[in-house]
Amino acid sequence: MPQENVAMTSAPASSATAMLPVELRASLSLASIFALRMLGLFLILPVFAIEAARYPGGGDAAMVGLTMGIYGLTQAMLQFFYGLASDRLGRKRVIVFGLLVFALGSIVAALAPSLFWLAVGRAVQGAGAVSAAVTALLADQTRDVVRTKSMALVGASIGLMFALSLVAAPVLVTWIGLVGIFALTAALALLGVIAVIWWVPPEPHEHKNQPRGSVLTVLRSPALLRLNFGVFVLHAVQLAMWLALPAMLVQAGLARAQHWQVYLPAVLGSFLVMGGSLFQLEKRGYLRAVFLVSIGLTTLVQLVLWWMVDTAPSATALGWLLFVFFYGFNVLEASQPSIVSRLAPATSRGAAIGVYNTLQSLGFFAGGMGGGWLMKHGGAGTLFSVCAGLMLLWLAVAWPMRTPRAQVTSPV
Repeated sequence: MPQENVAMTSAPASSATAMLPVELRASLSLASIFALRMLGLFLILPVFAIEAARYPGGGDAAMVGLTMGIYGLTQAMLQFFYGLASDRLGRKRVIVFGLLVFALGSIVAALAPSLFWLAVGRAVQGAGAVSAAVTALLADQTRDVVRTKSMALVGASIGLMFALSLVAAPVLVTWIGLVGIFALTAALALLGVIAVIWWVPPEPHEHKNQPRGSVLTVLRSPALLRLNFGVFVLHAVQLAMWLALPAMLVQAGLARAQHWQVYLPAVLGSFLVMGGSLFQLEKRGYLRAVFLVSIGLTTLVQLVLWWMVDTAPSATALGWLLFVFFYGFNVLEASQPSIVSRLAPATSRGAAIGVYNTLQSLGFFAGGMGGGWLMKHGGAGTLFSVCAGLMLLWLAVAWPMRTPRAQVTSPV
């Protein structure tokens, strides 16, 4: 064993699990890139369906839905290839290229004269899907023992951007319109490019001139397949439930413009509780238990929502349910990519995370399409029952999982 590894292994647990300066810089810079990109994306969601009606062709509800969903489809189609390319060409090159493509799609959408060209812009935005490369670079630059904490910073940045967008989007659209929001999205993507070039630490030397692992290694791993199935279900359920939740909040007496008053405390509160529990429990070797409990909590939320459909729940009750959901969701969102990066060989890490993010994007697409069909033909009760069934299936699939052993060597 190299001398530096012996030193790291024999260090006290508290120092071994503390982030090194380079790890903190990598985590903050890459979380900021995620945040800039996701803010640009999330700002569209609360206002798109209404604003799209102003475009020629905007009266076609199916076309509006396609314009929203096509982002996830093109993203799903290309995530794997971006991850594979980052293994071969380098993470930072691929990230910069993807952000430039995302900015180009935003500009096309901002200049779109019709809903068709708006859909084209959204498709190009999705083609700039760099999540796999960003996550792989973060995994390259962090040790296993702090990786969940690093992934949680990324998850926290995404959650905060989601909460911010719920508050800011209705205000921004009255000031600058949908065109201005797409232009702002392009500007945020270009800021991300600047951050990648000048702020993100250089790629580790070990990533260069290494033999590349086989993609089949990723696809043949039962442990990775379990995680890929899980992320598909998690994001399908996440998107599907929001097809019914806003209407339930309205029925509870909360106007649409006030929904952020429920979302924001639930998101922020869940992050505070997660930060105070996940890392300490992981440090004590309870990551598998926390993982399975989080799946169980998310399942419980779907079951209670199914029961509440016909009971006229209060906004307070829905707020507490959302708090529990976001806690479970954020734990899973932070821990799953960390586990994927530990299980995958370093030479196939980009490909493994690319497959993972592809299933994540397909989950978004399936949740939107399938959830819409369930709402149309069966209503909210059918939607939540199917969501609960999928979560129970995931719990059964995930049960045999074993937490991979963390390495504490320095990320050089």
